[in-house]
Amino acid sequence: MSDDKIHVYFMPGMAANPSIFKNINLPSEKFEQHLLEWFVPRHGVDLSQYAKEMVKKIHHENPVLIGVSFGGLLVQEMARFLKVRKVIVVSSVKHESELPKRMLFAKYTKVHKLLPTGLVNNVELLAKYAFGETVTKRLELYEEYLSIRDKYYIDWSLDQMVNWRQTYCPESLVHIHGEKDAVFPIGNIKDCIRVKNGTHTMIIHRAKWFNEQLPTIILK
Repeated sequence: MSDDKIHVYFMPGMAANPSIFKNINLPSEKFEQHLLEWFVPRHGVDLSQYAKEMVKKIHHENPVLIGVSFGGLLVQEMARFLKVRKVIVVSSVKHESELPKRMLFAKYTKVHKLLPTGLVNNVELLAKYAFGETVTKRLELYEEYLSIRDKYYIDWSLDQMVNWRQTYCPESLVHIHGEKDAVFPIGNIKDCIRVKNGTHTMIIHRAKWFNEQLPTIILK
């Protein structure tokens, strides 16, 4: 019965759609997967308020929340407003001290507000913001994954990320991080499950690793 299953909700990273999880397959006899999607926030809403809105899309008790990159920040905020079985962040940060120096610099100089986010229809540029890598050889692939092109959403996401004030970790939090993450360098990350040769986009490119490891991580 579905009610006996563990419900796992997946939140993609900035500007990405749930197709980044298309190759993630948990054993269906034990788990039921649900995909969350970004929506453009109302003006004046911060990440905590946005999380309250996203919690309304959770329809099962004691779920597992899995968030990638900026989505990892969001699921941590969501966990403030509902009882969760576990929070798993992937290619993300769990404390403001784990943000890279360039983001801490942006917080104080506001330099992120000068980025040309009006060019969000340029997929190569959007991928640079969202995934931290140049994707000229894989543009068609990223056309599929990066579907949120709203300038206000991109500006808001960048601002919420560099100004994140998280100073605690939910007790149920597990952090999975790639050793070659170019957006959030592993040198800043503490207490995580390290993925050898994992990059910021490993949820896409290392789906086999996640399919093998996630069931145990969730049940542990």
